[in-house]
Amino acid sequence: MATGTPDLPFPRIDTSKAHPARVYDWLLGGKDNYPVDEAVGRALPAEAHDAARQNRAFMNRAAAWLAAQGLDQFLDIGTGIPTEPNLHQIVQRAVPAARIVYTDNDPIVLRHAEALLISHPEGTTDYIQADVRRPDEILEHAREILDFKRPVVLSLIALMHFVPDDQDAHGIVRGLVDALPSGSYLVLSHAASDLFPELAEQVTAEYAKGGIRLGFRTRPEVARFFDGLELVEPGLVTATEWAREAPLPQQEESGIYAAVARVP
Repeated sequence: MATGTPDLPFPRIDTSKAHPARVYDWLLGGKDNYPVDEAVGRALPAEAHDAARQNRAFMNRAAAWLAAQGLDQFLDIGTGIPTEPNLHQIVQRAVPAARIVYTDNDPIVLRHAEALLISHPEGTTDYIQADVRRPDEILEHAREILDFKRPVVLSLIALMHFVPDDQDAHGIVRGLVDALPSGSYLVLSHAASDLFPELAEQVTAEYAKGGIRLGFRTRPEVARFFDGLELVEPGLVTATEWAREAPLPQQEESGIYAAVARVP
């Protein structure tokens, strides 16, 4: 079952300013972006393409592993422009009745919400246009679709490094996690400032030229997002190191931290 409101009038898309979701789409080889987004993407080092692909692959592996554990409710914030396989496609292969709520703050994602709302007949997908900086609004809507008396997977893939410290990134995640019942999970990936410092500075500078602020973080700073949670093996590692079923055939270097953790 699909819910959401993709038939409502679309909000105006500001094509004069780059947006993280559209830059990410360009990095992944997508077509749903504008020249201003492409300009930011082209100025980024080649490693940014690798990071986008690594993030996506981590999401795929984490979602598949969680679905294999029987998790059937997902709240995905910072969804981005649909790129197959979408999270619900991965999850509903294992759990057809799974319920997924997608959230993003870019109006262009709303234009593609119909792709996100093609649920397995037994399951449900829903979409809300909202900003992670307004977590109460997201939670209020999510509670209409998800049962917060049962475990919920909170997915924050490559999102929180777009929320600098002065916007209380750790407080936002803590508030979202505190709303989850025991047995829930947090899935998070985050750009590192300490693995390849010069590269991180270059990426931050190029995004800033496009009007996008970044807040890359060190490993201890990323680890704070998981305070009080039970990290799933292999713990907080780079995106290419996180694999649950078997070692990856060829491990690449990555400037992205990633982890999955259980809410006790």
